[in-house]
Amino acid sequence: MTDVRRDPIAYLDHAATTPMCAEAVAAMLPFLGDSYGNASGSHSVARAARRALDDARDLLAQLLGASPGEVVFTSGGTESDNLAVFGVADGPGAALCSAVEHPAVLKACLAVGGGVVAVDRRGVVDLDVLADLLDERVRLVSVMLVNNETGVRQPLESVVSLVRERAPGALVHTDAVQAFGWLDVAALTAGVDLVSVSAHKFGGPKGVGALVARDRAALRPISRGGPQERERRAGTQNVAGIVAMAAAAEATARGRDDAGRRVRELSTRLLGGILEAVPGVHEAVPRQDRIDAICNLGIEGVEAEELLVVLDELGVCASAGSACASGAMEPSHVLLAMGRTVEEAKRHVRLSLGHASTASDIDATLVSFPKAVERLRC
Repeated sequence: MTDVRRDPIAYLDHAATTPMCAEAVAAMLPFLGDSYGNASGSHSVARAARRALDDARDLLAQLLGASPGEVVFTSGGTESDNLAVFGVADGPGAALCSAVEHPAVLKACLAVGGGVVAVDRRGVVDLDVLADLLDERVRLVSVMLVNNETGVRQPLESVVSLVRERAPGALVHTDAVQAFGWLDVAALTAGVDLVSVSAHKFGGPKGVGALVARDRAALRPISRGGPQERERRAGTQNVAGIVAMAAAAEATARGRDDAGRRVRELSTRLLGGILEAVPGVHEAVPRQDRIDAICNLGIEGVEAEELLVVLDELGVCASAGSACASGAMEPSHVLLAMGRTVEEAKRHVRLSLGHASTASDIDATLVSFPKAVERLRC
């Protein structure tokens, strides 16, 4: 039998995944039982599934500032990002992305022969470099709204303005996977052509996401088969997951302000307590440049990999960066792009809060974190 820790003392890895919220679970359960229809069918059971799918699409479109026809349901953030890149760009110079993008964007851009835009030491995209790279070949520019490792917010409005001026034929994509839980994505992406979200980052289930593709963004499908999603993404829709995602998105939007204030207070106490108790700790980026939910810390004299093992033994769940890169044993490409050395990058850990974070999570971490660092420094 697999040994799985059931009750961690403190879960500080919400940037990797969040527990499902009650609203998402309640919405999903009927579609795991009697409401099992295939939304592509024509009989009564299938039509019921179709109505649920359409209602979820309408709700999610409203929350993302899109029309229902602009919402493409996918299997999650990676597929949404891949569809945005491969569905638009093809050939050398056709795509540009920031150097700190999630691998789902970065690797896709490199695969189509695209280029990478440098960032400063805060991890903010260099607009002067972007301006120099923009020309008539560029079909897509991808800059994430919130970085998954550092929490840094990008100047998306300035990126859009620059692209419209220098490469008016290009589309702008943003990976908003880490943003939806904390920011008004609909308002912040109003001028963006393609927007990726993933349900399990804001209280929904894993394995379901969406790509907003504005009407001007014609997409080549990367999966072919049936006519689902207006022939932009073939395959039977995950009705249970989609319904749950819409419920989670609605609950998140409704409680975003309260959750933001609560997490800001928890994050302030967490960071302040660690900095006071543990010498040689520094923030990867200034707090004013990031969302409160993600705190990336460098710890002098301690390897992050070893620290995470000890923290886990003490009941604290954290990470060193992107969950997709766990076990890769490579330093964070995000931190390297920000000018950190390989040795410096290997000493960084990410502590991330979410809708389920509590004061007891912070209390436990403030006890365990200093113990873990002291053990490794001895």
